[in-house]
Amino acid sequence: MCLTHSAGFSNFWFIEPDQKLHIHFDPGTHFSYSGEGFVLLQFVIEHGRKAQGLGLDVGDLTRANFDRLGMTRTSLVWAKDNPDPNVADGWNDQGQPQAHDKRSKVRASGSMNTTISDLPKFVAALVSGDGLSAASRAEITRRSLHIATAGQFPPFLPDLPVSEQRKDLYAGLGVVVFDGPQGHGFYKGGHDGQTANTVVCIESGQRCVVILSNDVRAEAGFPNLVRFILGDTGVPYDWEYGDHAGKS
Repeated sequence: MCLTHSAGFSNFWFIEPDQKLHIHFDPGTHFSYSGEGFVLLQFVIEHGRKAQGLGLDVGDLTRANFDRLGMTRTSLVWAKDNPDPNVADGWNDQGQPQAHDKRSKVRASGSMNTTISDLPKFVAALVSGDGLSAASRAEITRRSLHIATAGQFPPFLPDLPVSEQRKDLYAGLGVVVFDGPQGHGFYKGGHDGQTANTVVCIESGQRCVVILSNDVRAEAGFPNLVRFILGDTGVPYDWEYGDHAGKS
């Protein structure tokens, strides 16, 4: 439920009026994007395991896979001894520079630092199933939960009438899955005040596009860039970006 964004949480606890975590609908019944669900999953992995004496750490778990894939400049925390050789600061929607956010604590919902040469290694492993069992790989992009809302945000949107719902739009595990002119695909977008990113993969031929930008305004160009590289994919950009969507 955490990985399909159906736990019932708001995006984060601190945007709630009372700054407390609440469950807004029956878990597992509805899609509403929540980074807080990923934080809860991290908590369960780390603290639940500690109760069994195993003491797993999400930062260490991810580091092992980053190392295996040769992602030498990727981490869920900013290394304190990093000399900042070419760190990319950001730009907000007003064109104002924003300092790079150097997280000191592992936060599964968004603390990762990476590079455009590192992240494609992870995406290539994901689309090919490298390091995963066949069952685990299939589960990630399985149509786990139908998404029936008009958009990804704001949270807790009501479902559209059945006749207006996109029939192929589903939550997978940590990704959104869809079926377009080139068959089954998955993607994950994201942004904050100064960065914008997207990953799009088409299962047939294992073809992917990875875009990282340190200017949030670049997001408006993503649909046309993906179309230029992959052709017509059917990525649900109207659902992802609303009125600001380009064409996929």
